[in-house]
Amino acid sequence: MAVFRYDALGSDGKGIKGSLEADSARAARNQLRMQGMTPIEVTEVNKTQAQGMSLNRRFSRELSSREVVLIIRQLASLLQARLALAQALAALIEQAEKPLVRERLSSIRSDVVAGTPLSQALANYPKAFPELVVATVAAGESTGELGNVLTKLADALEARQALAQKVSAAFIYPAVVTLVALMVVVGLLTYVVPQVVAVFENTNQQLPTLTIVMIALSDFLRHWGWALLLVLVATVVLFQNALRSRSFRLRVDEWVLAMPVVGPFVRAVNTARLASTLSILVGSGVPILKALSAANRTMGNTALQGAMGEVQERVKEGSGLSKAMGKSGLFPPVLTHLVASGESTGQLAAMLERASDSQRAEVERKALWLTSLLEPVLILVMGLVVLLIVLAVMMPIIEVNQLVR
Repeated sequence: MAVFRYDALGSDGKGIKGSLEADSARAARNQLRMQGMTPIEVTEVNKTQAQGMSLNRRFSRELSSREVVLIIRQLASLLQARLALAQALAALIEQAEKPLVRERLSSIRSDVVAGTPLSQALANYPKAFPELVVATVAAGESTGELGNVLTKLADALEARQALAQKVSAAFIYPAVVTLVALMVVVGLLTYVVPQVVAVFENTNQQLPTLTIVMIALSDFLRHWGWALLLVLVATVVLFQNALRSRSFRLRVDEWVLAMPVVGPFVRAVNTARLASTLSILVGSGVPILKALSAANRTMGNTALQGAMGEVQERVKEGSGLSKAMGKSGLFPPVLTHLVASGESTGQLAAMLERASDSQRAEVERKALWLTSLLEPVLILVMGLVVLLIVLAVMMPIIEVNQLVR
């Protein structure tokens, strides 16, 4: 199929530009008309231009997770209203406000009209539609319950986004306090301390040790602050590059899991994603091994991914899921017990959903506890640093007053 660039008018009379794949220019015009657009100009893109467009698309912005959830939610509603898939996609294209959304939906609809399953059409954009979405859609297509499956998928993705927003909001205040504290300390050391020190430059007074240390720190920040900033930036860049090595990242993730406060929180976040993904896929009829493989990719900790890989191998050898997870020792006992209950009663999807809700609540509780712990610690540290700076400034003045008396 060739690539065609088009210039058309939408149903509202607005100009629309984009590209699509078709067998011929006539077929491209027919696709545009089926999408409710009036083609003005359709030109074929040669192979070199098509490669350039593909390269630009690779580095261009992709659909956000919120846009993907909205597409899934709207598509589920239209399918449950007994609309055909191509007709539902056409309605979404007409309603879409952003050009990128229209372009993605138009491409997906073109593939669907050509006979490609929706799951394969979505798989062409892995950054927007991850394996979880593709596998769930494929399961809905195989069972004939695509609308209901998409509704469950949208509910789960919205719950995941809500959890991420709550966690982010919980850590915003400590982050702001830390930033303000750093700005205040740097301002005091680079401006206030030098102004006060200038008063004692023409005297022979012996300065206190604390004042001497603060003066040295102030001089270092004023003269070498830029070098310190460069070192910090270089350290961050080198650390990010080192994380690309799987062995180094595995050691870091194992160290993170072993930390007394952060470790349990990271474990709860990842197990919540795992349980949620497994609940969606197993409930949609996806085979357990394929569901485990897709769920493993949703976790962001390499150590937990390795443990989940071992669980997959044990399940492949015939072991029960709960027994395999219990042997790893990295998953919460509540999760393994609920999985065992689901396996024994034949309600694994329901138990996984309950485990997902439990882990989600645990993440929220730990996030609130961490922020309630961080806030007083940050305020205490900031107050202590400011107190040291004030003492370094005031102690020489107090000594001068005592000498005068």
